[in-house]
Amino acid sequence: MMEKKLFKAHKRGETRALCLGYGLIVCSIMMHILLVFTAVPLHMKSVWSEKSLCTVSRITFKDNFPCTYTSNSESERKSLYPCLVVQVHLNNSQSVFMLYETEETQEINEECTYIPKCGKNYTETKKDVDDIEKNFKEADSFGCYYDPKGRMESIILRRKFGTGDLVSCFLWPTLMFTLGLFIILLVKISQFFSRISVVSKT
Repeated sequence: MMEKKLFKAHKRGETRALCLGYGLIVCSIMMHILLVFTAVPLHMKSVWSEKSLCTVSRITFKDNFPCTYTSNSESERKSLYPCLVVQVHLNNSQSVFMLYETEETQEINEECTYIPKCGKNYTETKKDVDDIEKNFKEADSFGCYYDPKGRMESIILRRKFGTGDLVSCFLWPTLMFTLGLFIILLVKISQFFSRISVVSKT
């Protein structure tokens, strides 16, 4: 009687483990498919693929730009943010290029290098932008990305959809898939040895 209970408990444990393993594999496959249709196209779209060194040519401010933020009442409110404009030299050349923080910055506002988070407190937003300006002024040179084919004349500070970011995106679903496969493999091995044990007893 006790052996039957242990056998049933063992079978239930195996069933749950298999469900967990298959669940992890299915979730990881769905995440991979989602990334293939979202992150990969953004990576392929980014033309700023070559890294180089940039030096600051000029830093200026333009008029404040309007933006919207969500308040505690979940209603949209209007605010302003200062427009920081940074122009740089690439590889110590004499040519001047407009610098943007990421690939998306130019699409949001092509007049600004850095777009801070929109908020109610303009003073805090201005302080954030001032800190960015200070970092640029203190840097002799810094890494930047440019389009080697010359399709885009602008420069970006960091790639939001670079190779490293793409690998990071695929890392967790891959680990999830591996873990699910490992769990299923352990259960199958356990079942195999259980059958051998039963056969040897008979």
